[in-house]
Amino acid sequence: MINEAFLAPCGLYCGVCGVYYATRDDNSKFLEKLLHFYQSTISGIDHLTIEDLKCRGCLSDQISFFCRVCAIKECTREKDIAGCHQCGEFPCTHIENFPVPVGKKVILRAIPYWRDHGTEQWVAEEELRYVCPSCGHQLFRGAKRCNECRTTVDLD
Repeated sequence: MINEAFLAPCGLYCGVCGVYYATRDDNSKFLEKLLHFYQSTISGIDHLTIEDLKCRGCLSDQISFFCRVCAIKECTREKDIAGCHQCGEFPCTHIENFPVPVGKKVILRAIPYWRDHGTEQWVAEEELRYVCPSCGHQLFRGAKRCNECRTTVDLD
Protein backbone atom coordinates (compact mmCIF):
# COMPACT_ATOMS: atom_id res chain seq x y z
CA MET A 1 0.00 0.00 0.00
CA ILE A 2 1.32 3.42 -0.96
CA ASN A 3 1.94 5.95 1.81
CA GLU A 4 0.35 9.12 0.40
CA ALA A 5 2.52 11.29 2.68
CA PHE A 6 5.57 10.14 0.68
CA LEU A 7 4.30 11.41 -2.70
CA ALA A 8 6.28 14.65 -2.82
CA PRO A 9 5.02 16.83 -5.68
CA CYS A 10 8.60 17.42 -6.89
CA GLY A 11 9.27 13.72 -7.50
CA LEU A 12 11.69 13.22 -4.60
CA TYR A 13 9.91 10.17 -3.18
CA CYS A 14 9.99 10.53 0.61
CA GLY A 15 10.09 6.79 1.27
CA VAL A 16 13.80 6.77 0.36
CA CYS A 17 14.77 10.09 1.94
CA GLY A 18 17.62 10.19 4.47
CA VAL A 19 15.81 12.85 6.51
CA TYR A 20 12.75 10.59 6.72
CA TYR A 21 14.89 7.59 7.76
CA ALA A 22 16.66 9.65 10.43
CA THR A 23 13.34 11.02 11.75
CA ARG A 24 11.68 7.58 11.72
CA ASP A 25 14.62 6.02 13.56
CA ASP A 26 15.08 9.00 15.92
CA ASN A 27 18.71 9.12 14.75
CA SER A 28 20.04 12.50 15.90
CA LYS A 29 23.57 11.72 14.71
CA PHE A 30 22.36 11.14 11.15
CA LEU A 31 20.15 14.25 11.30
CA GLU A 32 23.23 16.27 12.36
CA LYS A 33 25.20 14.93 9.38
CA LEU A 34 22.34 15.76 7.02
CA LEU A 35 21.96 19.22 8.49
CA HIS A 36 25.68 19.92 8.00
CA PHE A 37 25.42 18.69 4.40
CA TYR A 38 22.49 21.00 3.65
CA GLN A 39 24.15 23.94 5.39
CA SER A 40 27.28 23.43 3.29
CA THR A 41 25.18 23.26 0.10
CA ILE A 42 22.52 25.94 0.64
CA SER A 43 23.35 29.43 1.86
CA GLY A 44 21.28 31.24 4.47
CA ILE A 45 20.22 28.24 6.55
CA ASP A 46 22.87 28.36 9.28
CA HIS A 47 20.14 29.01 11.86
CA LEU A 48 18.42 25.64 11.28
CA THR A 49 18.57 22.84 13.83
CA ILE A 50 17.91 19.13 13.53
CA GLU A 51 14.40 19.82 14.83
CA ASP A 52 13.79 21.95 11.72
CA LEU A 53 14.91 19.06 9.55
CA LYS A 54 12.70 16.30 10.99
CA CYS A 55 10.14 14.99 8.50
CA ARG A 56 7.74 12.08 8.10
CA GLY A 57 7.01 12.80 4.44
CA CYS A 58 6.33 15.91 2.38
CA LEU A 59 2.57 15.51 2.72
CA SER A 60 2.57 14.39 6.36
CA ASP A 61 1.82 16.34 9.53
CA GLN A 62 5.55 16.63 10.37
CA ILE A 63 7.47 18.20 7.50
CA SER A 64 10.97 19.59 7.30
CA PHE A 65 11.79 23.26 6.94
CA PHE A 66 12.54 22.63 3.26
CA CYS A 67 9.11 21.15 2.54
CA ARG A 68 7.41 24.00 4.41
CA VAL A 69 9.03 26.63 2.17
CA CYS A 70 9.14 24.63 -1.09
CA ALA A 71 8.33 26.68 -4.18
CA ILE A 72 7.57 23.50 -6.14
CA LYS A 73 5.02 22.35 -3.58
CA GLU A 74 3.41 25.81 -3.58
CA CYS A 75 3.30 25.85 -7.38
CA THR A 76 1.51 22.49 -7.57
CA ARG A 77 -1.00 23.72 -4.98
CA GLU A 78 -1.68 26.86 -7.01
CA LYS A 79 -2.16 24.76 -10.16
CA ASP A 80 -4.33 22.27 -8.23
CA ILE A 81 -2.25 19.30 -9.35
CA ALA A 82 -0.68 16.49 -7.34
CA GLY A 83 2.81 17.03 -8.68
CA CYS A 84 5.16 18.06 -11.45
CA HIS A 85 4.31 14.83 -13.30
CA GLN A 86 0.94 16.45 -14.12
CA CYS A 87 2.40 19.77 -15.27
CA GLY A 88 2.90 20.66 -18.92
CA GLU A 89 5.57 23.20 -17.99
CA PHE A 90 8.01 20.65 -16.53
CA PRO A 91 10.91 21.27 -16.21
CA CYS A 92 10.45 24.86 -15.11
CA THR A 93 12.55 27.46 -13.31
CA HIS A 94 11.68 25.88 -9.95
CA ILE A 95 13.42 22.71 -11.11
CA GLU A 96 16.27 24.51 -12.84
CA ASN A 97 16.95 26.48 -9.62
CA PHE A 98 16.67 23.49 -7.26
CA PRO A 99 19.40 24.10 -4.66
CA VAL A 100 20.67 20.52 -4.16
CA PRO A 101 22.32 19.06 -7.30
CA VAL A 102 21.55 15.41 -6.51
CA GLY A 103 17.92 16.38 -5.86
CA LYS A 104 17.67 18.15 -9.21
CA LYS A 105 19.21 15.12 -10.94
CA VAL A 106 16.67 12.80 -9.31
CA ILE A 107 13.73 15.11 -10.09
CA LEU A 108 14.71 15.24 -13.77
CA ARG A 109 14.82 11.42 -13.82
CA ALA A 110 11.81 10.71 -11.62
CA ILE A 111 9.14 13.07 -12.97
CA PRO A 112 9.15 11.72 -16.55
CA TYR A 113 9.08 8.18 -15.16
CA TRP A 114 6.17 9.02 -12.84
CA ARG A 115 4.32 10.65 -15.74
CA ASP A 116 4.86 7.70 -18.07
CA HIS A 117 4.33 4.81 -15.63
CA GLY A 118 1.97 6.09 -12.94
CA THR A 119 2.25 6.40 -9.19
CA GLU A 120 2.35 2.72 -8.24
CA GLN A 121 5.15 1.86 -10.65
CA TRP A 122 7.11 5.03 -9.80
CA VAL A 123 6.96 4.24 -6.06
CA ALA A 124 7.94 0.61 -6.67
CA GLU A 125 10.90 1.63 -8.83
CA GLU A 126 12.13 4.23 -6.32
CA GLU A 127 11.99 1.68 -3.50
CA LEU A 128 13.82 -0.94 -5.58
CA ARG A 129 16.46 1.53 -6.78
CA TYR A 130 17.76 2.40 -3.31
CA VAL A 131 19.02 -1.01 -2.23
CA CYS A 132 22.68 -1.94 -1.90
CA PRO A 133 23.65 -4.13 -4.87
CA SER A 134 26.11 -6.05 -2.68
CA CYS A 135 24.19 -6.85 0.50
CA GLY A 136 20.58 -5.79 -0.17
CA HIS A 137 20.50 -3.20 2.65
CA GLN A 138 17.96 -0.39 2.18
CA LEU A 139 19.71 2.88 1.29
CA PHE A 140 18.60 6.49 1.11
CA ARG A 141 18.59 8.81 -1.88
CA GLY A 142 21.98 10.45 -2.21
CA ALA A 143 23.88 7.69 -0.38
CA LYS A 144 27.46 7.28 -1.56
CA ARG A 145 28.22 4.14 0.42
CA CYS A 146 26.21 1.36 2.04
CA ASN A 147 26.27 1.85 5.80
CA GLU A 148 26.00 -1.92 6.27
CA CYS A 149 28.72 -3.43 4.02
CA ARG A 150 30.53 -0.16 3.08
CA THR A 151 30.20 -0.77 -0.69
CA THR A 152 30.45 2.41 -2.76
CA VAL A 153 27.16 3.12 -4.58
CA ASP A 154 25.84 5.60 -7.14
CA LEU A 155 22.12 4.98 -7.40
CA ASP A 156 20.75 8.42 -8.16
